[in-house]
Amino acid sequence: MSNYYSFSAIRGVQAGHPYFTVMIPLGQVPRIFSFDDATLPPDLRAQRVLSKARVPQIAEYLASNWDDYILSSLCASVDGDLEFKPASDEMSLRNVGILTVPMNAHILLNDGQHRRAAIEEALKTRPELENESISVVIFADRGLTRSQQMFADLNKNAVRPSGSLNVLFDHRNPLSQLSNQLLSEVDFFQRFTDLERSSIPNRATALYTLSSLKRANEWLAGKDADRFGDKTKELVIAYWRAVYDVLPEWQRLDAGTMKSSDLRQNTVLAHGVLLQSLGVLGGRLLSEQQKTWRTHVAKLKTVSWSRRNASLWEGRVMNGARMNGQKRAVFLGANVLCKAVGLELDDRGRHAEESLEDMETA
Repeated sequence: MSNYYSFSAIRGVQAGHPYFTVMIPLGQVPRIFSFDDATLPPDLRAQRVLSKARVPQIAEYLASNWDDYILSSLCASVDGDLEFKPASDEMSLRNVGILTVPMNAHILLNDGQHRRAAIEEALKTRPELENESISVVIFADRGLTRSQQMFADLNKNAVRPSGSLNVLFDHRNPLSQLSNQLLSEVDFFQRFTDLERSSIPNRATALYTLSSLKRANEWLAGKDADRFGDKTKELVIAYWRAVYDVLPEWQRLDAGTMKSSDLRQNTVLAHGVLLQSLGVLGGRLLSEQQKTWRTHVAKLKTVSWSRRNASLWEGRVMNGARMNGQKRAVFLGANVLCKAVGLELDDRGRHAEESLEDMETA
């Protein structure tokens, strides 16, 4: 049987056709599985062209977390004769056995080509991964049309989790960890942060999404949540508590004398872009005003958050009375806050102001 691959397998049936689930060592994945040549026109391929950005990202994940990673199953089609021998004729074992695949068969990945390429890259730096395994679902190849349909079906029914849910469940990313810790350390965020959605419905009681809070913390604490060293967590918690103490809008919402929907409708404060602007402000204050940052934060009491104050917010965080969530809007909003608390604009802030002036004169 030297001209065959032989795998322990479990047999199943979908749409009247058998398929098989096997376990394959990671070291064998690059040599067993192939994917379509990117030079082929799209109508002759059964999968997308590899993204040069995604492969190193997944490879780095595998190499960095070699003792704590997870990979979902690959899905492949085989254009050769598949032979399955049950382990026993007994009913309970008829679908457990050995699957043999001719070595000269073309084994095409319908789903998982980026994982396959990333495994090959990760093995170069982490060769100890070669004896670990990945599950592969194998179907008999029924032609290009069927392979293309399999790719379409697998991907159109796949729904990416929301950004907020990714933050909630990510215990490895330091910014996600910090943002999740804030939920238990700052009562206001615990009560008014949506942990699942990426946008807030008009009548929702939540004010911000967890993904927005993470972005705000990135401006505040840096992408690795270590801008202030060992004191980062302590300072971030202290900053957000200080902000709460000077925002009567947050306090009235917390006390139940104001509704989230009213705050969202009437103020810019109730939107993620301003939460991020507060994060930008905090990053500067904690870095540049280490002893007096609380005094500066107290001056936020003077800011008018009303959406009716078009002279202050229009063109910055609003466009035609609609909120603008772009990165430039975050900086333009932060500029308003910096001026209010007595900070001069930094290079990033001045660049944002120049771009605003260019738009106004265009």
